[in-house]
Amino acid sequence: MSVLVYIDSSGDKIAKNAYEAVTYGKKLGDVTAVTNGKASEGDLAELGKYGADKVLVDRSFEGIDDQQLTKLVATAAEKTGATTIVFSNDLVGKAVAPRLSVRLNAGLVSGATDLPKEDGTIPVNVFSGKAFGHVKVSTDKKIIALLPNSLQPEETGSEAAVEEFDGNAGDSRVEVLDTKLPEGEIPLPEAELVVSAGRGLKGPENWGIVTDLAETLGAATACSRPVADTGWRPHHEHVGQTGVAIRPNLYIAAGISGAIQHLAGVNGSKVIVVINTDEEAPFFKAADYGVVGDAFEVLPRLNEAIKKFKASN
Repeated sequence: MSVLVYIDSSGDKIAKNAYEAVTYGKKLGDVTAVTNGKASEGDLAELGKYGADKVLVDRSFEGIDDQQLTKLVATAAEKTGATTIVFSNDLVGKAVAPRLSVRLNAGLVSGATDLPKEDGTIPVNVFSGKAFGHVKVSTDKKIIALLPNSLQPEETGSEAAVEEFDGNAGDSRVEVLDTKLPEGEIPLPEAELVVSAGRGLKGPENWGIVTDLAETLGAATACSRPVADTGWRPHHEHVGQTGVAIRPNLYIAAGISGAIQHLAGVNGSKVIVVINTDEEAPFFKAADYGVVGDAFEVLPRLNEAIKKFKASN
């Protein structure tokens, strides 16, 4: 099977979810990756270690214009004869995959969590992660958008050949006025460990106990929507149904009650630890581990315990 994997290289570095998508594609067949942007040839060649045989790169544009990217991937699919196209189900994938589905008359599986089963169905999350579904595609071509952190990248090969490629993307009708990216932080969608807090911390001046624990763990920081709305924390840290959806290996939530909108963005986490003074907080029903206690006492003690453990191991 010929598989085409789209790689978002709009940033300086290739994101972890790109390696996940290539690993996923390799388990389905022979992989060609396609991208645009400014990633170095060396970084693109690294995709071969995760299963890509070749990387097609169009250097004519660097933006993330949905229409240009749709044309790029469609041209690459025609060139390679790909019958399966894999995206990461991130912001770019959610915008481009549906457009490509219409253009190629290809069935789309959005939010895949695993490889196809023996009967050809593909597991997906539905209803904001509250249930699982199995989708079967009957079209000749299919598009799969893989949820980030659904599988670990696996190194299975050597460096890939990088080939310059004209994706016939055309001119962009989008004017980018400014781009602001978080600096010196672990991007939330890529984070394997996340420490989050809510209004229970009472004010932005108390956020040090969250960032201290995150620094000790090597984790990203996050927050609930009310915290972002009141300006205590930047909006890119807001996780939930209307914020960033994440699937880390560990999610620690302090002072968050666990409203359904928040749970919708974090219930894909492998392990959830909840710290709250209210033993009736809804979040405890979704937690793997719960601590009924004051975050101002629990987080510093947890931080010290982890530091001691790291020092002795």
